[in-house]
Amino acid sequence: MANEFPGPSGGECRLISPTDEYTGKQGLDYLVGISAETVGSRGIHLQLVTIPPGGRAKAHKHATHETAIYALQGTSGVWHGEQLEHHSIVKPGDFFYIPADVPHLPYNPSQTEDVVAVIARTDPNEQESVVLLPELEKIHPC
Repeated sequence: MANEFPGPSGGECRLISPTDEYTGKQGLDYLVGISAETVGSRGIHLQLVTIPPGGRAKAHKHATHETAIYALQGTSGVWHGEQLEHHSIVKPGDFFYIPADVPHLPYNPSQTEDVVAVIARTDPNEQESVVLLPELEKIHPC
C-alpha cells in the first residue's frame, strides 16, 4: 500500500508498506518495495530478498544494471565472475556490489537460518534485466 505526498516539482513522494511477495526468475523470493511498478520509479528499485536455509539462486546476471546489496540477517555465499570463479562471503552488516553484466550465484549455506538482504539496482523493473545463465549451473552444483 502506498501513500502519496506532493513534491515541489509536481512529482509525488511515496510511502510503501510492502505486502506483495513474488518469486523472481532467479528462483528467490522478494518483498516488493520501490520499483517502476509500485511507485513509477525510472532509475532504481529497492526490495528485500530472502534465501531460505540451503537455498540458492539460479546463475544469472543483470544486463546493463548495477546491484548493491546490504546484508541484514544470515551469512550467504556468492559465486561471481564470468565462470563463477570468484567467491565471497557476505555477513550481516556487509555491503556487496555487483557490477552490470557480471554473472553471479548467491546461496545460503545454513541449514537453519534465512538470509535476508536489501537489494538496490539501477533497473526500476527488477526482472527485465535478469538474464539466466543455465550453462553456469553445473559449475557449482548444490
